[in-house]
Amino acid sequence: MSEVTAVPLRPVGKGTVRRLWLGVAAAVLIGGGLAWAGTARQVAMGEPPAVFLAKNAKKHGVHTTASGLEYQVLSQGQGNTAGATDIVLIDYDGKLLDGSTFDSTAQHGSPAVMPVAGSIPGFSEGLQLMNRGARYRFWIPPQLGYGAQGAGDGVIPPNSVLVFDVTLREIAPQQPDAGMAGMTGPGGQP
Repeated sequence: MSEVTAVPLRPVGKGTVRRLWLGVAAAVLIGGGLAWAGTARQVAMGEPPAVFLAKNAKKHGVHTTASGLEYQVLSQGQGNTAGATDIVLIDYDGKLLDGSTFDSTAQHGSPAVMPVAGSIPGFSEGLQLMNRGARYRFWIPPQLGYGAQGAGDGVIPPNSVLVFDVTLREIAPQQPDAGMAGMTGPGGQP
């Protein structure tokens, strides 16, 4: 003869099924949101630069210069603005529209010292808007950046809009024999 062992079953508690379905719905919504966010970056990279910049220019706090440089003041500084012949000490983070960083002073471990006029035109123009202690975000159109050739052996693709967060720490007049110190070489640096 076989014996049957009785297993006590507890009834499903009131509201348990509802909580289960709410949990499933929440997981689906979160997954969908994450997928949309990841796709939004790729869509931004696929947009023509002029389309992205036209949309961006309409955002609150974004200003556009006559050349097409777009910038936003994240934190105001003090004193005189940097001039084209000055040397500046800056922290920066350079990204593509997909959010990937192509260069940053954090990667190098220290702020960069550079002549204002020793970088791509959009970066140089943006620095001249800033004063000591200021923090700005620049959106540099391709014609003020690396243009159709790109840079850094493919790190910066052709016709890329560059996004920089820049903090200007110090401004000093350029010394006649100082040369072009800083970050003026190839490899994605401004």
